[in-house]
Amino acid sequence: MSDRIFSSTTAATGTDGALAQAVRAALCHLPGVDVAGSVHLVGLASDMAIMGLLALSAYVMLLVGRVSFCQQAFFGVGAYGAGVMTAVLDFSLGLALLVAMVLGAFCSWLLALPTMRLSGLHYAVATLAFGEMARIALSAWHWQVPGPQAGEGLVGPAGLDGFRNIRWLLLNDLAPEAYLLMTLVVLAAVCAGLIWSERTRLGVHLRMTGQDALLAAAQGVPTQRLRLAAAALAGALAALGGALYAHRTTYIEPALFDPMLGVHAVGYALLGGLGTALGPLLGVLLDLGLLDATRVLPGWRMVIFGGLIALFLRWRPRGLLDEVLVHALAERWRGLRARMQARLFRRAPLPKPRAPSSPEPQGAPRP
Repeated sequence: MSDRIFSSTTAATGTDGALAQAVRAALCHLPGVDVAGSVHLVGLASDMAIMGLLALSAYVMLLVGRVSFCQQAFFGVGAYGAGVMTAVLDFSLGLALLVAMVLGAFCSWLLALPTMRLSGLHYAVATLAFGEMARIALSAWHWQVPGPQAGEGLVGPAGLDGFRNIRWLLLNDLAPEAYLLMTLVVLAAVCAGLIWSERTRLGVHLRMTGQDALLAAAQGVPTQRLRLAAAALAGALAALGGALYAHRTTYIEPALFDPMLGVHAVGYALLGGLGTALGPLLGVLLDLGLLDATRVLPGWRMVIFGGLIALFLRWRPRGLLDEVLVHALAERWRGLRARMQARLFRRAPLPKPRAPSSPEPQGAPRP
């Protein structure tokens, strides 16, 4: 991900400005964090949230047994599509995010159709090739028009020179801290939706398809339709992350969407775990939040990350938060919650019922 972040001087006045100041003040209370450090933390947290969406898109594909190395392509489609919507066509950010998700879902669905019968290494190579084709197509896209704002100059994709002046946030005085909170809300909503879906029949069928598609199909599960739906959902999530990223950095170029970005997305899901939607976010936290942010062993980040992936594939192929650990934690949580409820709502024992009195003997019948 790019290291470009907004300057704190672009914070707006009014509601956004007050919110930005509150977030900045809260970050400055952390040990060793000053104003400049709070700006860096805001940028880092925004990158982690955006990469979390990309990792969740790879996670959805892994749930149905697909290792996709082209999620960066849908990330780029969303970035360029949302940038065109706001910078060229002068639409709102909300509509741009929605259009980006539709474009990502449609492109991913189109790719899933001809690759439906592929599996394993053949499918992975096909997705890798598609990702490079999409990057080359973005490199050849030239469409620049005068900007909607006076004196803005030409805006739009310029091939290898990238796409500049995606300035919707700056033109609408949306502070980086407010944008961070909005991104976190979007990420939380996506995670909540995925976690809820795992408790439904749809979630069970998705995991059945990923574990053994042939057995699932024999039991009446529509595996092909589920994989098409999963591909569309994964493309929409990746495009949503790309749209948010383009507006955070104000500049994108095709070189950003190289295969390593897709490899990282899959690696985050495999490292964090496939037992829950929180697993990919844990993988992002370990890489960007620990290895990159703390600069532990600088220059060795990729080596450490790759080594962790290799070790996990050997010893924990389903990641840290795999299905077994998630089930064990859920059972322990249910037991703890039951004990807490028993202590909070403990009632006094009911009085013992009295023994029924013996009926009085009736007199002898009269003759």
